[in-house]
Amino acid sequence: MNNKNITVTLALSSFTLALTSQAHADFIGDSKANLGMRSFYFNNDNRDGTATPSKTEEWAQGFMLDYKSGYTQGTVGFGVDALGLLGITLDSGKGRHVGGSMIPSDSDDRAVDEWGRLGLTGKVKVSKTELRYGTLQPKLPILVANDGRLLPQTFDGGQITSSEFKDLTLTGGRIDHATGRGSSDQTGLAAMGGTRESNQFYFAGGDWKVTKDLMLQYYYANLENYYTQQFFGLIHTLALSDNQSLKTDLRYFKTDSSGENSSGTPGYRISGYTKNSDGVIDNRTWSAALIYSVGGHSITAGYQSVSDGSYFTQLNQGGLVDKGAGGVSLYLYTDRLIQSFNRAGEQTSFGQYAYDFAALGVPGLKASVIYLTGDNIKTTSGDNQKEWERDISLDYVIQSGSLKGVGFAWRNGKSDSDASRNQDQNRVYVSYSIPLF
Repeated sequence: MNNKNITVTLALSSFTLALTSQAHADFIGDSKANLGMRSFYFNNDNRDGTATPSKTEEWAQGFMLDYKSGYTQGTVGFGVDALGLLGITLDSGKGRHVGGSMIPSDSDDRAVDEWGRLGLTGKVKVSKTELRYGTLQPKLPILVANDGRLLPQTFDGGQITSSEFKDLTLTGGRIDHATGRGSSDQTGLAAMGGTRESNQFYFAGGDWKVTKDLMLQYYYANLENYYTQQFFGLIHTLALSDNQSLKTDLRYFKTDSSGENSSGTPGYRISGYTKNSDGVIDNRTWSAALIYSVGGHSITAGYQSVSDGSYFTQLNQGGLVDKGAGGVSLYLYTDRLIQSFNRAGEQTSFGQYAYDFAALGVPGLKASVIYLTGDNIKTTSGDNQKEWERDISLDYVIQSGSLKGVGFAWRNGKSDSDASRNQDQNRVYVSYSIPLF
C-alpha cells in the first residue's frame, strides 16, 4: 500500500472513530455490510498467431467485504463506506498466466498466490445531494468501472450527485487514480496505448426523466492531455400491453484530442489506427438499439457506427507499466466478452435473443445469445477488415433451501477477426453473498 493509501486510510479511520463516538442511530442503525464470494474460472484460447501464450487458463477465489454506513442526523449528514477485496489463486501457471488478465504477476511473471486492496470512502449528504470522496466505482456513460474478472476495477477521486430537482439527476466529479481488476496497485490515468499518466479526469452531466417513459442524457468528460468527450443519450420505453414493450436506446459520443495528445506528443499518443498516423484522438460514434420484450422473451436489434479518425476512446490504463492496470468497460452495446467493435471506421450490426425462464415457472434461470458482425475496419495493417463474435450467457440463482442465493453463471464467446487473433473464451462463476448486518 503506497503512502497516499496509508494517509487516506488513517484519515478516514480517524473520521470513522470520531463519528462513532457521537453517532446518532441513523449512522449505526442504517449501516449495512455484505460479504460477497466469487469463484471464477477463466479460459481464453487464442486459435491463431505466433504470440505466446496461446492459451490463458486460471481459477481464483474472491472475497468482497462491502460496508455502507448510514448518515448522522442533522442538516448535514456524514458517513463512511469501506470496500475490502481479496483474491486467492486456486490454479494457474507460468505458461497459462497473463498478468492483468485476472491475477497479478510476481517478479518472475508467475501468478501471485493472493492479492488484495482496501478502499475507503467518506460521504456527506445535504438534502438530496451527496458528496463522496475516496474509492469510487462509477457507472456513467463516460466512465464504467470494469467488473469482468475476479475483483472489480476501482477509481479514486470525488463525485457529487444531486437529485434536488424533480426527475433530474446531476452528477459531477474528478478522478485522479485507478486500480486495475488484476492489480493491488494504483496508477494514474491514460487512454488506450498511452504510456504517460494523467491525474485529472473531470466529468459532469445529468439524466432527465422527461416522462415516465422517456429519459434524456448528457455528459461531458475531460482526461487532461488526452481527450474531451461529450455524450448524448435517449432511452424511451413504449408499453404495447401489460407484458409487452418496445425500448429505444440511442447513443452518440463526440471525442476530440486535448492537450499533449493534440500535438501527437510521444507517450500521449493512442495506439491503433489514426487518420494521420499521429496517435491523435478524433472520433464520432453513434448507435441505435431496439429491444422488443414480450413475456419472458427479449429481442434486440441494433447498429453502431464508429468514425474513421481513430478508435472510440475512453479511460484505458493498459499501456502503463503495471500489467494489471488493463481491463476496461465501454458504454457501448458492442462491448462484449472478447471484442468491443470500437475500431476506427467499424460499422457493426448486432442481434440478441434473451429469455427469462421465470415465465415458465423457473425463477432465477436466464439465458441469452448475441451475434455481432463488424466491417470497414481500418487498422495500421489494412483497410476494410472484418470481424464477428457470438456470445452465449446462462445464469441461475437458487431460489430456496439451504443454498438459497447461490448463483451460477457461464459465459462462452467465439470471435473471428481480421484485426486481432481469433479466440474462444469461457468464463464460469459461482457467487454467493452473505448479509452480515
